[in-house]
Amino acid sequence: MEIAMTDNALQERRTFWYRYLHHRNALIGTLILIVVSVLCIAGPVLWAKNPTTIDFLAFGKGPSLHHLMGADDLGRDELTRILYGGRISILVGFLSMVVGIGIGGTVGAISGWLGGATDFALMRVVDVALSIPSLFLLLLLSVVFPPGVLSIAFIIGLSNWMVPARLMRSQVLSIKPREYVEAAHAIGSPSWRILLRTITPNAIAPLIVAGTILMGQAIVTEAVMSFLGFGVQPPIPSWGNMLTNAQTFIVSMPWLAIFPGFMVFITVLGFNLVGDGLRDAM
Repeated sequence: MEIAMTDNALQERRTFWYRYLHHRNALIGTLILIVVSVLCIAGPVLWAKNPTTIDFLAFGKGPSLHHLMGADDLGRDELTRILYGGRISILVGFLSMVVGIGIGGTVGAISGWLGGATDFALMRVVDVALSIPSLFLLLLLSVVFPPGVLSIAFIIGLSNWMVPARLMRSQVLSIKPREYVEAAHAIGSPSWRILLRTITPNAIAPLIVAGTILMGQAIVTEAVMSFLGFGVQPPIPSWGNMLTNAQTFIVSMPWLAIFPGFMVFITVLGFNLVGDGLRDAM
């Protein structure tokens, strides 16, 4: 019996990877994310410049051999700042996704598993949280928590846990009546073990898809928060605060907005394409 289940699981896994690797959007999105990640991780090593170093001869100069993407109003190399800023933006996106999926998945699993009054109360909390305008919630949390990269990631995660909670709850409710869950009850497995070892692994697929979408949304959200002055603060570069700085020079130095804006666009597109591929492959 166990051998048959293992064979079936392996076959499903092979089928998943076959569908994913033959999904055009998924491959394009994966390639985009690999290129962006390699550039942001290895780029600062290959392009050995400090993002805070000021070149007094390059104030506001456009792209050149010495500054491939130009320099900003303070003479700092734009390419270096984009590569370092990408690390921060992607880190914020990843950590906020972990927070949102972690909180939402836990709340949804408990709600769907316990049901009754607990389910009703938790889902009303979700409804109330969803009814609050996201921008207002972000600004409110920004006042409560101290500034910093980790704080920004936590704030964005706290504003994004509601949809994962609903997804997880619906999955748990659909899995609870199945035969293998009833069999686990029959052999005397404790409830927490059934929830963690039997239900959660079978309910996690929609959360993985949601996680890729949330990472893209978090990068955009960080840019919006930086634009309003509540995001990652200078001198730490992020794509968001680079766009904030660029608004003053949008006519005289358009490259300050074009390059970080393109990086935000292409990275979010990559996450959305990967999410689309994962959804179709599962």
